[in-house]
Amino acid sequence: METNVIYCGDNLEVMPKYIPDESVDLIYIDPPFNTSRKYEVFWGEAQERRAFEDRFGDAMTYLDWMRPRIRELYRVLKPTGSFYYHCDWHASHYIKVELDRVCGFDNFRSEVVWNRGNPGGRTAMARRFGNNHDYILFYTKSKDYRFNPQYLPLTEEYLKTKYRLHDERGYFQDVRLQNPPADVLERLKAENRVYVTAKGSIRLKRYVEETQGRIVDSLWSDIPPINSQARERLGYPTQKPLALLERIVKASSSEGDIVLDAFCGCGTTLEAAAKLKRRWIGIDLSPTACRVMAQRLEERLGVKEGVDFQVRDMPKTQDDLRRMPHFEFQNWAVIALGGIPNRVKVGDYGIDGRLYVADVSKEKKPDRDLFGEIDNWYPIQVKQQDRAGRPDLDKFETAMRRDKRLRGYFIAFGFSGDATKEIKRANREDGLDIVPITVKELLDHERVAV
Repeated sequence: METNVIYCGDNLEVMPKYIPDESVDLIYIDPPFNTSRKYEVFWGEAQERRAFEDRFGDAMTYLDWMRPRIRELYRVLKPTGSFYYHCDWHASHYIKVELDRVCGFDNFRSEVVWNRGNPGGRTAMARRFGNNHDYILFYTKSKDYRFNPQYLPLTEEYLKTKYRLHDERGYFQDVRLQNPPADVLERLKAENRVYVTAKGSIRLKRYVEETQGRIVDSLWSDIPPINSQARERLGYPTQKPLALLERIVKASSSEGDIVLDAFCGCGTTLEAAAKLKRRWIGIDLSPTACRVMAQRLEERLGVKEGVDFQVRDMPKTQDDLRRMPHFEFQNWAVIALGGIPNRVKVGDYGIDGRLYVADVSKEKKPDRDLFGEIDNWYPIQVKQQDRAGRPDLDKFETAMRRDKRLRGYFIAFGFSGDATKEIKRANREDGLDIVPITVKELLDHERVAV
């Protein structure tokens, strides 16, 4: 099995193809949350605008999509391995039940609550408490697993309350002695390691310099989220802080172990694993995300693609894409643009995907319920042909008018002269803004900004 590799593809297809049974020491995943949130962001210096949507309309659809992936992840996990599932309040209770079924209730270890700080947008007029935390569900495959306790630095307040006593050596706290043998007690007295309280009980001195810190429990409030000024910020909408992943990697693996992230997004897990001298495997469906990951590893860790790590199964040429099955090519093109492919491929009435442009931070009263949709989107049409023609544009214009869209994106390998003329005419006379994008532009990042 290859390690230090990024696979571009659906993890449900990649894992059976490349990852053997019980071969991975640690799995962390941060799959799309079931929140119906839409994002519009820029990817780092490339300034490639990309829209993201959590892709599921209801909880049961989300679970149906995740269930076979959870089983695949369980298959590749070693008997001594650990599995961390990162989710939020929308789906955590559903996912917990599913993980209990697959991993076993007795193998549930912790429900970590990551406090992300100020939830924002909450006022005295709000009618609920702000949701400012995520859940990280921690499972193992058996009772025989690795766990390395993690520690927090001691704060001044903690030192003042817990280390109030002092002698010539320094500040200490007194700890109960559990009936030590007489010889041990005499040795501790000789070393000035015991303390006699006002009531005459004998206690052990534990000095500040002897403690590793305050042990980390299941409430993590010391790691802030990625903000707009963070040096590690890449513009990925659900990017997690490196410190969060470093804690998980340190806690549940050792140097040389294999770490898998099957929804690796912008590559935070991969950076943490590589930095801590673990071997790693990353999987993501998006070719853009895979390119960002590779660039991130090179720039932040000084490693080189093709030498220190590999990127596999990326669409490389237009000929590769011409040979793709039609619907697979449609999915690739829509995702590469930053959109969401239609689930229904037959009877889509001329629209193969949607590019959402809602800015969650600016929304006042979004027209949606818990699993609803925001109406601010652009249609995407994809043609796997060398020259999209005037008839193709006519059908797309009809679809745009039907859905009351004034802007849309048309992807093809090329466009005929008549098609180009029609795009100009539709804009000039009908007010329809159709953006033609070639496959070469998608491959080369030569996109027109949304």
